[in-house]
Amino acid sequence: MRLFLLFLIVPLIEIALFVQVGGLIGLWPTLAIVILTAILGTALVKQQGRSELARLRGSFSDLRDPTEPLANGAMILFSGALLLTPGFFTDAVGFALLVPGVRRRVFDLIRRNISIQRFEMGGTAQSGGPHPGGPQRARPGQVDVIDGDYQEVDPPEIKPRDPDAPPSGWSRH
Repeated sequence: MRLFLLFLIVPLIEIALFVQVGGLIGLWPTLAIVILTAILGTALVKQQGRSELARLRGSFSDLRDPTEPLANGAMILFSGALLLTPGFFTDAVGFALLVPGVRRRVFDLIRRNISIQRFEMGGTAQSGGPHPGGPQRARPGQVDVIDGDYQEVDPPEIKPRDPDAPPSGWSRH
């Protein structure tokens, strides 16, 4: 029901704002503002998306919790969709989501309503070994240990080549 109300109310707000702003400054300046906010928003989303992707990669390489960079990336992506949608209300919400402090508040609000039961990256001795999804990765300062079994195999016996045999075709003799 909330989603239905959202899809009903947001377009009504946008239409009302278009009529009000268009009546104040005219049609062409209103359209110019909508186009400029889309261009400016795209540039800002691109810049912040790259920096958030770098933070996400850093959290994976340092084996830190990637929840916040993932949530920030999702909010930046959502703000990009809002900024590309023509309208003043959606632009305002989109630009607000590009502000790191606003994203932090939204993330804290979401985190209060979501409970993570278990989070594990790699594996540790306490958790009983490597994560089932892949090999365990050593943390900084630890030595990589590869555990394996081996079996000694005698090399195959090499027979001398018969001097009267024709060339094999595998060499240039």
